[in-house]
Amino acid sequence: MNKPLLLLADDNEEILEFLEHELDEKYTVIKALNGQEALELLKEHAVQLLISDVVMPVMDGFELCRLIKTNLEYSHIPVILLTAKNTLQSKIEGLELGADAYIEKPFSPEYLQVQIANLLTNRNKIKEYFASSPLVHIKSIAYSKADELFLEHINDCIVKNLEDPDLDVEKLARLMNMSKPTLYRKIKSLSDLSPNDLINVTRLKKAAELLAEGTYKIYEVSTMVGYASQTNFGRNFLRQFGMTPSDYLTMKEAEKNRPEGGQ
Repeated sequence: MNKPLLLLADDNEEILEFLEHELDEKYTVIKALNGQEALELLKEHAVQLLISDVVMPVMDGFELCRLIKTNLEYSHIPVILLTAKNTLQSKIEGLELGADAYIEKPFSPEYLQVQIANLLTNRNKIKEYFASSPLVHIKSIAYSKADELFLEHINDCIVKNLEDPDLDVEKLARLMNMSKPTLYRKIKSLSDLSPNDLINVTRLKKAAELLAEGTYKIYEVSTMVGYASQTNFGRNFLRQFGMTPSDYLTMKEAEKNRPEGGQ
């Protein structure tokens, strides 16, 4: 299994060496001496988490964090800021820029390890919960305002074209005005799904929404969300949500008929 890729940014080479030594057992590590170098590395590598010092020449950690969190290509990347400044104001500034964690120097390597593991694990749990829960909205996997807007836009594009059985990554990239590689990388990093898998999950979530309304029959819903075959629809629904469309329908009807306050 591939180790998660971490990017370390610090103008002190000794600290970079120390951090790399502490982290390289569990992670693949790449290093930058300032924020500008870090941005160049982000263009070349699919980084999963950034650890950056705040005070650096050329571009500091605050500016690096701001640029990452406002750039659609990188806004999903968790950022841990390291700083010798222990003033509350600098902490607030870092968090306002979208930093996911703030660690004061000197820090224990164990504490840093726990912060990294928690950020990566929580993101994975959120992705799994989104994919396996019929009515959880795609916005639940957003990590920043830029991500939220991107996910709303992509969801709208897919939902408007649900009845098109030929909707695929080519068409979706055109609808989103994005290149295929950029779209693929962004969707993969946010959801762990390929664009085609995301299209399918969105179809199935829309189907769950329509079934929950109780207005349509299963074969009608299947057609409405772009499935030519009801059997194929049923199989995919079961694989995604762990229950058949008819079981889901029965469960939703039971919920509606349950008396108020009933268990």
